[in-house]
Amino acid sequence: MSIEIKNLVKIYGEQKAVNDISFSVKKGEIVGFLGPNGAGKSTTMKILTGYLQSDGGSAIVCGMDTKDQPLETKKKIGYLPESNALYYDMYVREYLSFVGSIYKIPQVKKQVEEVIAKVGLTPEADKKIGQLSKGYKQRVGLAAALIHEPEVLILDEPTSGLDPNQIVEIREVIKQLGKDKTVLFSSHIMQEVQAICDRVVIINKGNIVADEQLSKLQQGKSDALIVSFKESVDALSIKSLKAVENVQSLPNNQWILTGKDVQSIRKQVMQLSLDKNLNIVSMQEGGNSLEDIFRELTTN
Repeated sequence: MSIEIKNLVKIYGEQKAVNDISFSVKKGEIVGFLGPNGAGKSTTMKILTGYLQSDGGSAIVCGMDTKDQPLETKKKIGYLPESNALYYDMYVREYLSFVGSIYKIPQVKKQVEEVIAKVGLTPEADKKIGQLSKGYKQRVGLAAALIHEPEVLILDEPTSGLDPNQIVEIREVIKQLGKDKTVLFSSHIMQEVQAICDRVVIINKGNIVADEQLSKLQQGKSDALIVSFKESVDALSIKSLKAVENVQSLPNNQWILTGKDVQSIRKQVMQLSLDKNLNIVSMQEGGNSLEDIFRELTTN
């Protein structure tokens, strides 16, 4: 495993920010690491990257404990923090050469050109960083994280503040990188996680509440049925269905019906259509998006 978190603990005063958590990520995986603000997500990432020391357990990167071998593990990690602090007065190539020199990379100029091409910085490579758009600044941060060819990438909110076009571009870069690296990816944008990750780890109040393949996590989580009728339907008829607890009317004779047993709702809707001679245009389960699951697992 490229990343192994074992019984990790971090305490601030009387609060356990990270409470005895364990999970692992292997090479070639892009794993979404999710949690509400204050859940312990960023704390875990900072321990992994050596910015913080844990109070118990271990964070292992490429077989090395971050506490025992801090310099060796940092060489294996590329980290893009949420803040993405950059030197705005430096030119793109100048800054990346500076970062490369810190890592003592041989043939640093060649490596700079390769990483510029990899993240799509070529059109802006001759500019000062301060002149770049938010999207290209994120690419500079990503290029700096990649300059030393790390085995592990830790990305904290890499698409924060980007416009839709920039998000798609950065998403594609991350997906390409994930083919031969280990990527731990944090984001509050659930659509991004669904588009990039096959697996998610969800943390809440310092505890892991889910660690599962996204497809499996979404199975059996539906609590809503979205039904579209050809004809207009009396709301009282819909509300009379015993399995339905909440009813939401949408345009074009469409309804969202929620309850504890979606299959019972489905059967009762079918019976209603027979009794009232109604034509069902479409019927599909809802309520099983990653956003729905996230809210279910992280709210009381």
